[in-house]
Amino acid sequence: MDGQTQIRLTTLALSKANITVGELWVKYYGLGGEVSEFEVEAYLGGLLILSGAERSILADAMNELLEGSSVNIQIPRSEDDEAAETPEDARRALGAFGAFLFTDEEAEQERLDAVMHTNLVDSPFEERFDRYTQQARDHFNVSSSIVALVDDHKLFLKSVVGPIEQNMPREITFCNATIRNAGPLIVADALEDDRFRTNPLVTGEPFIRFYAGYPLRGPGGWTVGTLCVIDQKPRGFSPQDGRFLRKLARLVEDEINS
Repeated sequence: MDGQTQIRLTTLALSKANITVGELWVKYYGLGGEVSEFEVEAYLGGLLILSGAERSILADAMNELLEGSSVNIQIPRSEDDEAAETPEDARRALGAFGAFLFTDEEAEQERLDAVMHTNLVDSPFEERFDRYTQQARDHFNVSSSIVALVDDHKLFLKSVVGPIEQNMPREITFCNATIRNAGPLIVADALEDDRFRTNPLVTGEPFIRFYAGYPLRGPGGWTVGTLCVIDQKPRGFSPQDGRFLRKLARLVEDEINS
């Protein structure tokens, strides 16, 4: 059984018996279940696969909750005799959606694995990315625009228009800050921003004053890089600018994940 029958029957039973997923999880956990309430809810929503052993415990928990009720539904136990999927496998199946289940170190490793799985790091320039960096530079009328992937130690430029150096150390780059954001990072004037005013890319080449970057999501929804525009003079950034940068970023993500 692949779990689909169990999911349908369990969801139906929860509704008819007016039982919450939280109540089901408490019973499941008491019977020795090993995954979180969030993961049980994701499984019932069809977002991940639980091992056969965990599905059987979940079935036992649901059946115990239904005992003595007017709901005449029996949840089947798993008959899956394949190698059991571990809770760690189930957690990873959630991708970035389950990032809060990881330590910072684990989440970063998952992100780096996603970067590797793009197969783009150290690959040649491609027109399918170059057209978006050119559009970004033209729209914002700035000196540079890049599509960058951020691995464990460097910034790899998959596409670049302008005088930006390839393979800069990750830790000094503005993109390293961008990948930690849920949304864009906008720096109107780096010399007026306490986070960046002493950065070597501000005090030295390429003398960044303006930066606007949008995080790019790759395999599993993990942030693998950025689309950004850079200039040597400060400037504003309007809501219309934000919408345009977001639109281009989504198009670049389509290329990354194609």
